[in-house]
Amino acid sequence: MPAKKVIHKQTILNEAFELVKQKGIDALNMRSLAKRCKCSTQPIYLSYKGIDELKKDIFQKLIESFDKCIEDEIALKKYPEYKAVGMGYIRFAKEEKELFKLLMFNNLPSEDLDWQKLSFNASIQMIIKNYGYNVDKAQILHAELWVFVHGLACMYANNLIDWDIELVSQMVSDAYLGLSARL
Repeated sequence: MPAKKVIHKQTILNEAFELVKQKGIDALNMRSLAKRCKCSTQPIYLSYKGIDELKKDIFQKLIESFDKCIEDEIALKKYPEYKAVGMGYIRFAKEEKELFKLLMFNNLPSEDLDWQKLSFNASIQMIIKNYGYNVDKAQILHAELWVFVHGLACMYANNLIDWDIELVSQMVSDAYLGLSARL
């Protein structure tokens, strides 16, 4: 008689995601996850063939979490839409350090990077729609601002800064104004 599932796949995924969120991807293995789920590794292997399959689901959940952070920042309407994207990016890095590092610094298969291209293109379309730039100028503006915002986010994720978010907001505005004036 085959083993009966006691722990559901979604529960396993949620626990794995929380483990990675707290301790980073290097802390994830079947034994550490089983300990966290208070079970043996058998129920995990009934849901996942191996760690790579589990990591794919974690990565998908990570993208959803990142996207939700950006959407929440836009919904607050504290900033113009395009700036809210950058501020959400920074906030994610500040609040979810390990998840940000996993999203940005791991060598993922190229098919898993399609979300980055889609996100980049969506930001370019947002610039065109909201500020009237042509495609070439929108690409330059976004690329240069992304480098700036990404740098701030990386510093937060690696505990190199703990600046007040209002200061960071002003810095992002200053970078935008300087770059847009040049264009």
